[in-house]
Amino acid sequence: QVQLVESGGGLVQAGGSLRLSCVASGLAFSNYVMGWVRQAPGKEREFVASISRGGYNTYYADSTKGRFTIPRDSAKNSVYLQMSSLKPEDTAVYYCATAPGTNYYLSRRTDYTCWGQGTQVTVSS
Repeated sequence: QVQLVESGGGLVQAGGSLRLSCVASGLAFSNYVMGWVRQAPGKEREFVASISRGGYNTYYADSTKGRFTIPRDSAKNSVYLQMSSLKPEDTAVYYCATAPGTNYYLSRRTDYTCWGQGTQVTVSS
């Protein structure tokens, strides 16, 4: 049974930084593209970032490019979301998700097949 567990969310002031973690179990971690998707209140889920299976290639939404990074650590079956220069509009529940295959340009919610329970990030102005 595949399980993804996110952690690291919280309340931060605008301009601050936060690091989210996602630990995966029940799957061959290195065989999956990993992504982060967020959902703000009253809005659809929005792609944030993704990383290739080997960790050498990344893809970011325009809204997060230059502020967020998505490293992964296969030895720990983990993927992270390092967020900096946070803005109030980054407030959302952040989910990590997996996708099979080799294509890491995955920005649609339907590209991802397994999801974590989410972690809340709140950015105050």
